[in-house]
Amino acid sequence: MRVHDPRSPHLAEFGGIPTYEPDERWCATGTFTPFQHPVTMTTGAVVAGLEHHHSAVGTIDFDLTGTAARLTAFARPDGSMHLLFTDATSGVTTYPGARSLAVVGPDESGQVVLDFNRAANLPCSFTDFATCPVAPPENRLAVAVEAGEQDPRR
Repeated sequence: MRVHDPRSPHLAEFGGIPTYEPDERWCATGTFTPFQHPVTMTTGAVVAGLEHHHSAVGTIDFDLTGTAARLTAFARPDGSMHLLFTDATSGVTTYPGARSLAVVGPDESGQVVLDFNRAANLPCSFTDFATCPVAPPENRLAVAVEAGEQDPRR
């Protein structure tokens, strides 16, 4: 059970989530390649011994600041997709386990837009009591994605 206290001093002192300044260099167009059938992908969790099961629906190939990259995309119930990823900022200025990026389904030519300015923290970046997934190994970017939300506890 989680208790929500609207009079909590922590809530009163909360100054918002730190973010990087939006920058269009962190927007990329990618090519979505669907899997023939969704694949169940298992990832670890920020809590030892737990695991998460995701419906992987394909990969997205894109170029980010001159670096070619590929991320596995996971299905959302509304038909959109999301990415769980880490990058060279993870554990430095952003939460180490993963950030999430929502992706609208591909257009008729298979193109998607990735706006890393909208990269968001998972609940585990705010509390040690959340059981968030970590990014799968194939979704670890070598580039430092200095976009989106930063680690609120740094």
